[in-house]
Amino acid sequence: MEKTVAAVDLALPPPGLEREYAALLTQDAVRFLAELISTFDLDVDKILQQRIARKVQLDLTNGLPDFSPHTAHIRKDKTWKVLPVPRRLQNRQVDIGDTAPCQTERFLRALGSTAQGIQVDFDDGNCPTFFNQIKGIYNIFQAVHHKFPGVPPINEAPVLMLRPRAWNMVEHNMMVNGKQVPGPLFDYGLLMFHLGKILYENESGPFFYLSKVESYQEARLWNNIFIWTEEKLGMPIGTIKATVLIESILASFEMEEILYALRDHSAGLNCGIWDYSASFVAKFGHRAEFLLPDRSKYVNMEKLFLKSYMDLLVQTCHRRGALATGGMAALLLPEDPESHRHPSVLAAVKRLKLFEIKAGVDGFMVYDIGLVEPMQKLFREHARGLNQLHVIPEGVNVTATQLLTMPAGGVTLHGLKYNIAVGVLFIYSWLKGEGHFYYRGQVEDSATAEISRSQVWQWIRHQARLEDDERTVVSRSLVHNLVKEVKNELQDGYCVSERAKQLLHTATEIFLEIVQKKDFPEFITTYLNLDHTFLVSSSYNHSFHSTAVVTIHSTAQTKSRL
Repeated sequence: MEKTVAAVDLALPPPGLEREYAALLTQDAVRFLAELISTFDLDVDKILQQRIARKVQLDLTNGLPDFSPHTAHIRKDKTWKVLPVPRRLQNRQVDIGDTAPCQTERFLRALGSTAQGIQVDFDDGNCPTFFNQIKGIYNIFQAVHHKFPGVPPINEAPVLMLRPRAWNMVEHNMMVNGKQVPGPLFDYGLLMFHLGKILYENESGPFFYLSKVESYQEARLWNNIFIWTEEKLGMPIGTIKATVLIESILASFEMEEILYALRDHSAGLNCGIWDYSASFVAKFGHRAEFLLPDRSKYVNMEKLFLKSYMDLLVQTCHRRGALATGGMAALLLPEDPESHRHPSVLAAVKRLKLFEIKAGVDGFMVYDIGLVEPMQKLFREHARGLNQLHVIPEGVNVTATQLLTMPAGGVTLHGLKYNIAVGVLFIYSWLKGEGHFYYRGQVEDSATAEISRSQVWQWIRHQARLEDDERTVVSRSLVHNLVKEVKNELQDGYCVSERAKQLLHTATEIFLEIVQKKDFPEFITTYLNLDHTFLVSSSYNHSFHSTAVVTIHSTAQTKSRL
């Protein structure tokens, strides 16, 4: 056993959260984080570099993804399965999605609901200011330790499906050996150090959602992190379970390999719609054959490329004994249950989710807590048992062509303005320290912001014509004019002060900056987190403690990584 030394710089507590900060960032917790990060930081760098290399290769060769011959032996071997999930994960019918734990009131309402689980979200529905991260993790700490009055104990509450940030996100408020740390390791490390054992002892975890995994190598890295953590904390191997969100077209060709890499730790795979659709623009958006039509009119889970993706995911998971879950219903029920709109909104959600149930999914998410019980009833009426592992679609032979075929359709003025509004409002919310917002009867988050700004960028790039008026081309000047128009429309509903109007103006400028870039910025959250950090300086705290030196006992294998 050899010793390495890690130098740790930690920001001072966010104002008002001194007590929470002190409870979480104890000396032992910081030491654990430093060792975790020192062990895996270079591996994180490597997978991010591999993403870049893969994109460059696809661009240089004008290539397309396919099922790799190098891993065909994994796909052809019919004998392996993932380990069975614990009792509390066997029923995943309805989770509450986009639950940023820093929003205490919503988090507590979710804990008191009848949902099977809660997507405790540090990613798509959360803005990762230091305040939000510390408050969110501390609220989970309080919930697990049964410190909230009127909230059920953790073994009776909905299961916490903890969703750390994705690999593309950085935590600015901690440095290890002079380098800002990966956001997901900061979130995961603090959660596991403080809560891993107590969740396990209460048969309630630790369970995770893993965002934006693009390859089986990335899944294998998470598996290595899980094993390291289990050994470090004295927990049985296989205790940690994780659902991987298949949010990239590249990952859809590696579903079996991802399950295999995590086979001792897998809680299944999840399919969504907007991050996945946006990934086509991120990887192939400069190619005219991948022009994605107006999402509000022509893109839904019934289209071939998305239906094939869902069918493949369900088939793959169930053949391997893994759970397959669907995306989140973003529609919001009217506050007044007597509203004339209430039945139509409920019917729309039922139609969408019944389509997924019939496809064989074991569960899905809703944002509106009022939708939990109606959707649970829908499952009882149309599915047999706690899950649908017995449903293995026969005669389904999904091909690469089906996964890569863009739906027919055009671009509408309404769709263009809608995408502009969602993109601008997401940035506006982010600048206020919020990760999601409500617009026209549904919740919007970074996933819908991704597809919105991706489509505007792509339509400008390919000079798409409006189907309303084929004489009109989507150009930079048209988008500039529409952004001004949208900003004026939004001010009345969203800006109650001069400060808010200034933020909205800044958001429009950043939106225009993003959609005019020569090279497509792959993630809007990375762009905001790295290129415009100064704009949320009121939310981020950049005052640092003096450097602490942490001595880490590491194996020779760990040393080789450093």
